[in-house]
Amino acid sequence: MQNVRFLPGAPLPLGASVQPGGVNFSVFTRNGTGVILELFRRADDAASELSFSFDRRVNRTGDVWHVFVEGLDPDWFYLYRVDGPFRPNEGLRFNPNNFLIDPYAKALTPHSLFGGASGAWLPPPHMDGDLAFAGKRSAAGFPKCVVVDDAFDWQGDRPLNYPLRYSVLYEAHARGLSVHPSSRRAHPGSYRGIIESIPYLKELGITSLELLPVQEFDEGENSRANPRTGERLKNYWGYSTIAFFAPKASYASDRSPSGPVREFKEMVRELHKAGIEVILDIVFNHTAEGNERGVTFSFRGFDNPIYYILEDNRRYYRNYSGCGNTVNCNHPVVRTFIIDCLRYWVTEMHVDGFRFDLGSILGRDQRGALLENPPMLERIAEDPILRDTKIIAEAWDAGGAYQVGWFPGGRWAEWNDRFRDDVRLFWRGDQGAERHLATRVTGSSDLYLRDGRKPFHSINFLTSHDGFTLNDVVSYNGKHNEENGEENRDGSDHNASFNYGFEGPTENPLIEATRERQVKNMFLTLLVSLGTPMILMGDEVRRTQGGNNNAYCQDNETSWLDWGLKDRNPGLFRFVRSLIAFRRHHRAFQRPEFLTGAELSSHAAPDISWFGPDGEPPDWAEADGFVAYRLIGSQAHILSDCDDNDFYVMFNASPRDVTVTVCPPLSGKRWYRAIDTSMPSPLDILDPGSEEPLPDQSKYVLLARTGAILISRPDR
Repeated sequence: MQNVRFLPGAPLPLGASVQPGGVNFSVFTRNGTGVILELFRRADDAASELSFSFDRRVNRTGDVWHVFVEGLDPDWFYLYRVDGPFRPNEGLRFNPNNFLIDPYAKALTPHSLFGGASGAWLPPPHMDGDLAFAGKRSAAGFPKCVVVDDAFDWQGDRPLNYPLRYSVLYEAHARGLSVHPSSRRAHPGSYRGIIESIPYLKELGITSLELLPVQEFDEGENSRANPRTGERLKNYWGYSTIAFFAPKASYASDRSPSGPVREFKEMVRELHKAGIEVILDIVFNHTAEGNERGVTFSFRGFDNPIYYILEDNRRYYRNYSGCGNTVNCNHPVVRTFIIDCLRYWVTEMHVDGFRFDLGSILGRDQRGALLENPPMLERIAEDPILRDTKIIAEAWDAGGAYQVGWFPGGRWAEWNDRFRDDVRLFWRGDQGAERHLATRVTGSSDLYLRDGRKPFHSINFLTSHDGFTLNDVVSYNGKHNEENGEENRDGSDHNASFNYGFEGPTENPLIEATRERQVKNMFLTLLVSLGTPMILMGDEVRRTQGGNNNAYCQDNETSWLDWGLKDRNPGLFRFVRSLIAFRRHHRAFQRPEFLTGAELSSHAAPDISWFGPDGEPPDWAEADGFVAYRLIGSQAHILSDCDDNDFYVMFNASPRDVTVTVCPPLSGKRWYRAIDTSMPSPLDILDPGSEEPLPDQSKYVLLARTGAILISRPDR
């Protein structure tokens, strides 16, 4: 047995902190009356090797209970037990028989919360089972917290923190990126698998890797089975967090106790060396404990009414997340927890930003009402440690809040689902979509101009993990989610998609050619629009989910990136790679300010001018699927850091070819074709310097369902 001494300890920092001579443990509970620390030598131990009952006179400061365990080494395991009143109808659910995960735990053992013996942790199956006081339990089937030493050789690394306007985001699943057999990775499905995938990400040209949740969750919590195969479904996406400081252990190839933390840090360090940021999708709106029928394994057992928003009948939970509970984000204790967590991931793990799932919940008060000036959102935006960190909101929640364009709190960027929908509708050919497209490609000033935000605060995306892939947007008229085990009831029915004559895969060459071109058209629109573009993993090679638009439970080839697609779709990959490079080279598409349409001086052309196919100002009511504009980027002395080119951008979503009258370039220049999505690779996007001059500088034939860009150069 370890030779240790239990000393009073310190209240800060919270969590388990390795210090000279031992480990300091500190945990919060206000309404609890007693705290017990259980120390385990092995991950699968059923009982602790050492146990310590806190003395409230010696080991408590305010609401924080603490102890210093002298002689304890890193890589021990620990849990808490908390005593107090068990009165569920009043919101109090203390039970010293429950083992509890430290909210500040930096790593967990990879046991499944609901697998094997842990079924005993569920409430009794009858209606009022949550009112029953559970008896003593074994710790064998319960995940344990790991005492982690933060020491790591960062080799001088710091977060990259690129400005949003220069960023191109790539949303990916940490496991799904490299787990497919075709990846041939030495460490598939892991943080090291991501390291092995860096050459691909660099070749594509993205600046920022945005990972779906990597904070510890239970992938085995889904009890449904695939009705076709009979296989147990999983929680693949991970939007069910329980340990917000802990990187998911099963995503690490290093399974030693502190291995996941070290391997995650290695991943961040190597991505940074390659010039790629790391952005984490983080889920503060709810936890995996669920509603009153869920499992008590952390927050509920430490102080249920502080961590969660409860109904007036305090036995029950207000549910603005759609997942059974809602975190009480604007309680001062919870605000501190969230800030501590974000600071940890930035300072200790070196991440560059966060995307906040169902971010509107962070703006709800302790009764669930939306606040006009939410202290949580303002504190995140104004925190001095997080000042250079990207903060991106999913500006809605499952309780009816929709705040796209008016998300409170200052410098927040937002996922702009209006961009997604309007671009899809335009290229589908919907009547009246032209004016909306014009607003989206110029930065969505209708949403972001009025409160002083900039075009780059709009995170523009065509697809995300939630919904169709881009291939499926052009291949399916409806969702096909039968294998989720919910009889196709789950997932959105509003996809703005079109299959062009056949549902799903087809060998019809005309349909396939149309689909390929439409994928290119939407990529072109995304990457020349003002705002910050985000690409979904695999869209650049036409990854498909077979029409499943809610693949949250599909940890299989439905969701994984098939690396063979790059070889099967080399032209599309080249197009997207070249298009990203085109955007990053031309500052005209990364402007920090909104376009005005006004002449900037007596000798300057308007920064943007709109045209119909006849070269005249458009009649938006009669636009008929056509949008064109001239973008001025050549007057650098006026437009700060824009480049020395002007552009003529044309989109034709109609099923008819159009002969376009092109406005003259500025004096002394000629138009050159840079991009035309109707042409085969590599003519669809020409390398810099090899753009072709227009034989007729006033006319351009734009084929049906085609986008094109002309670039001006001095007349030679």
